[in-house]
Amino acid sequence: MTFTPRLCLTLTLTALALSLAACGNKDEKPAATQVAVKVGSEEISVHQINQVLQRTNTAGATPEAVKNLSREVLEKLIDQQLAVDQATESKLHRSPEVVAQIEAARRDILARAYLQKVAAGLPKPTPEDAKTYITEHPQLFAERRIYNLQEIVLPPRAGADAVANQMRSLLAAGKSMEEIATTLKTQGVAFNAGSATRSAEQIPLEVLAKLHTVKDGQSLVIEAPRSATLVHVVSSQLSPVTEAAALPRVEQFLANQRANEAIAADIKRLRSATTITYMGEFANTPAPASSEQNPAPAPAASEPTAIDKGVAGLK
Repeated sequence: MTFTPRLCLTLTLTALALSLAACGNKDEKPAATQVAVKVGSEEISVHQINQVLQRTNTAGATPEAVKNLSREVLEKLIDQQLAVDQATESKLHRSPEVVAQIEAARRDILARAYLQKVAAGLPKPTPEDAKTYITEHPQLFAERRIYNLQEIVLPPRAGADAVANQMRSLLAAGKSMEEIATTLKTQGVAFNAGSATRSAEQIPLEVLAKLHTVKDGQSLVIEAPRSATLVHVVSSQLSPVTEAAALPRVEQFLANQRANEAIAADIKRLRSATTITYMGEFANTPAPASSEQNPAPAPAASEPTAIDKGVAGLK
C-alpha cells in the first residue's frame, strides 16, 4: 500500500480519535503498535506520536488544534527517521562520540525512571495538608505582598561576613543605599546593584520570613555562604491569594517537595550502602557538602542572588 499524505492524515486523526475515546473509557485502549506511517522499511506508530503529545502543553487547545499538532508531530518524526536512516547508513552510530552520547542518554533515562518510581510510591498530599501549609505561611497567601526592591549584591568572596556587618552598621547610622554603594566603591569592594519587582512566591521562604516583617522604606542584610545581599524595600503592595485559588498549587508544591525529600533520602541510603572509591585526581579532593543533599539537580550557569531563588511549584 502507498502511504499518501492524505492517508497518513487519516490514520493520524483516526488514532487520535481512538486515544481521546479511551479517556472516557479506560477499559478500551488503542493498540500501541498501530502504524501511522512507514518511512522506507521503518514504521512510525501512533504511540510515538502520543508520546510527544504527552510532553506538549495542550491545555485549553481546541480539538482541531490538537489534530493539527498531531500531524506536525508526525511530520517531524518522519524527518527524524530520515536523518536516523542516513546516520545509520553512514555508520555514525558506531563513532565513539555518538556511542558516548547514546550511553549518556541511556543512563539519564534509567536514572530518571528510577527516581520517578521512588516519587510515584509516595502518598499524595491531602487538601488538609495544603490548608495547613497555607495557614502556616500567611506571607505567601493571606498576607502576600508584591515588593519593589533595590539590591546591593556582594558576590562570593572572602571576608563577606565583615562587609555584611559593615553594611548593617551603615544602615544603623541612617545611610541610604546610594551612600552605602559609594562607601563600598571607595573601599574597592566589588558588588552588583539593581532594582526588581518580585512577588512573595519568587522569594525563598527563609528570606521571605524576614522580609515579611520589613516595612516600606526599610532595609535588610541577607547573608549566604561567602556572600551577602542588602535589600531595600522601596514599596510593597498587598496582593492576597485566596485559599480556593491556592489549594491546587500548594498540593502540587507539597507533592514536589515530598518527592525531592524522598529522592534525596534514597540517594543518601544508596551512597551509604555502596562502596564508592574516588580515583586519580579526585582521590584526595573532598566531595562538596551538597553532593549528598542535592544529588539530582545540575549546577546553574550563574549563581543567583539570595532572593532570586523562589518557591518552586508556586510560581
